[in-house]
Amino acid sequence: MSSPSDHKNWLLAAVCLAALGMPLSFTGPAVVLPAIRDALGGSPVQLNWVTNAFMLSFGATLMAAGALADAYGRKRVFLMGLAVVALAGSLLTLAPGIVAFDLVRALQGLGSAAAFAAGTAALAQVFDGAARTRAFSFIGTSFGVGLSCGSILSGWLAESFGWQSVMLSPGAISLVALCIASPSMRESSNPHAMGLDVPGTVTFTAALTLLTLGVLQAPDSGWGSPWVIGALAGAALMGGAFIAIERRVAHPMLDLSLFRFPRFVGVQLLAAAPAYGFVVLLVLLPIRFIGLEGRSAMEAGVFMFALSGPILGVPTLAASLAHRFSAGVISAVGLLVCAAGLLWLSYCAPGTPLHAMVWPLLLIGAGIGLPWGLMDGLAVSVVPRERAGMASGIFNTVRVAGEGIALALVGAGLTALVALQLGRLPAHPGASSQAAQRVTTGDLSQALALLPGVDRAALLHAYGAAFGTLLCVLAGVTVLTALVVFVFLRGETHAEVGAVALESSAC
Repeated sequence: MSSPSDHKNWLLAAVCLAALGMPLSFTGPAVVLPAIRDALGGSPVQLNWVTNAFMLSFGATLMAAGALADAYGRKRVFLMGLAVVALAGSLLTLAPGIVAFDLVRALQGLGSAAAFAAGTAALAQVFDGAARTRAFSFIGTSFGVGLSCGSILSGWLAESFGWQSVMLSPGAISLVALCIASPSMRESSNPHAMGLDVPGTVTFTAALTLLTLGVLQAPDSGWGSPWVIGALAGAALMGGAFIAIERRVAHPMLDLSLFRFPRFVGVQLLAAAPAYGFVVLLVLLPIRFIGLEGRSAMEAGVFMFALSGPILGVPTLAASLAHRFSAGVISAVGLLVCAAGLLWLSYCAPGTPLHAMVWPLLLIGAGIGLPWGLMDGLAVSVVPRERAGMASGIFNTVRVAGEGIALALVGAGLTALVALQLGRLPAHPGASSQAAQRVTTGDLSQALALLPGVDRAALLHAYGAAFGTLLCVLAGVTVLTALVVFVFLRGETHAEVGAVALESSAC
């Protein structure tokens, strides 16, 4: 007969597996995007939705999924979410076209949100105190392992079994988690839960959707297009409506009063920082390496492991340093190191060999690894104990939604910068914008077809100059974030978070 501690450990294992599979759901498609384009076709905007559809639906519904889990059963929602992720993985390999593929990606994001929200809510019920912080640190570590190994695993799968195997891998992990959780996880719910905050959910989802839609459509239609302006204005309107609703309802999806805690605000800023300093590179660099430079998927995976590999070890260093230094100091230093790596990488033109690129990539990964080792523990420790669940939900929503928004903004910015560079070449001015969209999705042949007077070397040079400028901008934003995070999180050392993060990282 199993003991209560066995049930806890099996539940933790299942949730960690779910967290492990989620990064594969957005790093994997980036590695095989050229293969997906060749198989299913699609415009640059449709190809951008391959990643953004997942991240949008995941980030927009995470808090709502947590509310449903509290009201209708955490085990039920967790298992249902895992099943949807597994089903979506199979459907992706059968999609008849890129539009259907993007819709299934959105479905996969919904399943991931349900599994992650319900799983973390269940953990918050069975673990308490330092054990709870330790459990959440395990989740952060699992997520980091998925990010670290996702690209190289996807590269190996793509070369060995085709792009379809990359789409199946998150579903396979979800099935294992489902088999673990189904017999061992106990059902739990909140008898006083008020159910889903429908107005809040609708306005929050609408705001994120319209913002992403407007940003992704801008390179194709132009920032002055009525459709783009309308989408962005609608996003602002829905965002304002969401805040107004959450201020008035008795049981809000987002407890705005938590933002009265300065350290809580600092943690949210910290959650968003990896989005534009690290996560966007997990999507943009494979497109560059494979689609533009012609490297193999496996070779691109090796490059990406240099970027993400430090996430496996550096968080342990951060956890040990937390006994002596404040979270603000550790996080700020890490972000400054990341910014230095971004600046260094900006000098690496397309075609730069691995031995020359490995050092800036390692620097970026190591810099992000320092705050990464503290974030999940900080998320539940900077607010009163009874509000830890809500704080964790907000933290993960900011992290995932921030990644989706950052990817859309950075992608649009890169397209604009490439178009600016191409406009200086001896080619038809009207073709620059269309060619830039093709370049940023890795479609080099179509870009060259749109620019008959431009050769491959000139096109890659233009892309390299634009990419370097983008990295300098991202480095500047990262430095600014480091300064703000230091101000909000400076002060006493965070010994408890350091201790539990150290233990989970060692495991």
